[in-house]
Amino acid sequence: MVSKIERDHARFQEIVRGKIRQNLKNYITKGEMIGRVGKHYVSIPVPKIELPRFRYGLPETGGVSSGDGAEGTPLGPAYDPEEGGGEAGNAEGQHELEVDISIEELARMLGEELELPRIEPRGASKMDALKRVYKGVHLVGPRSLVHFKRTYKEALKRQIVSGEYDPDDPIIIPIKKDFRYRGWKDIIQPQYNAVIIYMMDVSGSMGDEQKEMVRIESFWIDTWLRSQYRDLQTRYIVHDASARLVDRDTFFRTKESGGTLISSAYKLCNIVIDREFPPEDWNIYPFHFSDGDNWSSEDTRVCMELLRNEILPKSNMFCYGQVTSRYGSGQFIRDLQENFKDEEKLTLSTIENKDGILGSIKEFLGKGK
Repeated sequence: MVSKIERDHARFQEIVRGKIRQNLKNYITKGEMIGRVGKHYVSIPVPKIELPRFRYGLPETGGVSSGDGAEGTPLGPAYDPEEGGGEAGNAEGQHELEVDISIEELARMLGEELELPRIEPRGASKMDALKRVYKGVHLVGPRSLVHFKRTYKEALKRQIVSGEYDPDDPIIIPIKKDFRYRGWKDIIQPQYNAVIIYMMDVSGSMGDEQKEMVRIESFWIDTWLRSQYRDLQTRYIVHDASARLVDRDTFFRTKESGGTLISSAYKLCNIVIDREFPPEDWNIYPFHFSDGDNWSSEDTRVCMELLRNEILPKSNMFCYGQVTSRYGSGQFIRDLQENFKDEEKLTLSTIENKDGILGSIKEFLGKGK
């Protein structure tokens, strides 16, 4: 039997999740939430929630229109200018609470908000994995798998049938033949593995605002893809005139300057794929973020050849996100559009500001590849 407090708690949790769904767009564009990520849960601040409830007045006091009173008598307590402290203000107080929500549920909310289709992994990129499923009830088993509810029901039925049950003293004592145990079986399931290779331009034209947009969008892309794959690997590449493989913290915090040779990142990306992630075993998702500046048309030509001959054939999808910068020319996305007009594996997105992150994620993940 579910207690009243359990029902109330479940109702409160549903109200909280409803608030999160309503404000998901705001959470997506705020980078501070990323710092609240744990291994399995994310701590999200939500506005204070006041649940409806009855509030009773003081005893032996009259209500409105009861008792003696002259015209103009105030209904509430008299104002005392000596009471209270501090100065008057015109802003609302900030009432927030933090709730922990699983990353899986957060991904589900994201999918519902953006109407994202389920990912369809490439058929060749799967490996068999053994999974234990607890299903059914057995008469024997280890104590650790005792099915308490079924055991209680069996003991209750036995005592009622035998006349041992006393409704005035309802003590249920299971005996050996009452015990029931959870059954299990091992099944073989296909397990799809995936890797995301993030590449980011960190040249002088990419400012902190542009890197913050990349950071936020990368978090939500990670969140969705992790809900689709059991084993998601990530690699991070930063580049200016040269490229290097870095860890996640360096990827988002590095401050660089100098020119830009995009081909350096694509060459390193191709090396990482060949060295660690054979396409027959992995679903591969390279993401490149830049402001669209490249050093020369010759280097752009090298980039197009690398994409056409090496990276695109090995990838499920290649995503290029171009963040708007006052210093970047924005030419590279136009070069990609001209060279790959009918390429289904290439997805392009322009991210003008944080408000554009939501649409960019949908452009990248809306194809279900």
